[in-house]
Amino acid sequence: MALLFTGCAQSNDVSKDDGTEDTLKVALLLSGPANDQGWNASALEGLIAAEQEMGIEIAYMENVELVDTESAYRDYAAQGFDLIIGHGFQFGEPAVRVAESFPNTYFMATEANAQSENTASYVMKCEQGGYLMGVLSSSMSKTGKIGVVGGFEQPSIVKEVEAFKVGAKSVNPDIEVFEIYISSFTDVTAGKAAASSMIDQGADVLYHVANQAGTGVIKAAEENGLLACGNAYDQSSIAPETIMASTLYNMPEVILQAVTQVKEGTFGGGVYHLGMADNVVDITEFNSFEDKIPTEVKELIKSLKSQITDGSLEVPLIETPTK
Repeated sequence: MALLFTGCAQSNDVSKDDGTEDTLKVALLLSGPANDQGWNASALEGLIAAEQEMGIEIAYMENVELVDTESAYRDYAAQGFDLIIGHGFQFGEPAVRVAESFPNTYFMATEANAQSENTASYVMKCEQGGYLMGVLSSSMSKTGKIGVVGGFEQPSIVKEVEAFKVGAKSVNPDIEVFEIYISSFTDVTAGKAAASSMIDQGADVLYHVANQAGTGVIKAAEENGLLACGNAYDQSSIAPETIMASTLYNMPEVILQAVTQVKEGTFGGGVYHLGMADNVVDITEFNSFEDKIPTEVKELIKSLKSQITDGSLEVPLIETPTK
């Protein structure tokens, strides 16, 4: 990325207005750094894709803490931005509250359930990818013990952790799945510590739903010569001999849909659910593991993905922890 910052939240204008009055202005709020090679990076890619395809003016803010969410929304609304996107469940309710004061501005949150006349939530069916990662992890485990680290215990994270568990048990009903929520999306050390505790208990395949903190999970697996799955982005570059595959969220498609609705005057309150059938949720290829994963496992993953896409397999949506 051309502009990457860490530390306290910073606003980064990454394009210039072309001088016309009707240039649509879109801002993005991120919970962590834009270069996390995961959740936040995928959203910034989506914003830049919208800039390139639709000629909009864009800006983004990194490392937005929960207590600063409303002020971040208000700052961009006061600057005249037409659409302000909060990337994550925690941005939903603050968006609705701020939207009341800016009826001519459009607000959006991903993975939330919040809505109002000028606020919409775009929910990705992340559980579909999580289910397949559970199937893969269970299939590749030799100890019969695997682990998953979640960020905050909130519906958008819980649904993927629970789907991972369901997928794992569909392969091996006796598989033991360790799970830990670390209450952070950015604490890499906490992610690594959680993963290490699972490894100490015998887990030999790990997964995470923890944004930047998940890189700690990947590193713990790599340092112990174990396997892992990435989340929200192709994370194979972090540890090529560790990451078997990753879930993918097509944020360019999500953001383009929202921007198009604003441009066409059709953006309205609602909660939109988008998954594999909508080309929004996917998984990567197996990269360096193409020849290491048994053919029957790859065929199973392929078949299940096809079933999810055509609707013959419905991954359960579980938003409350079952452990």
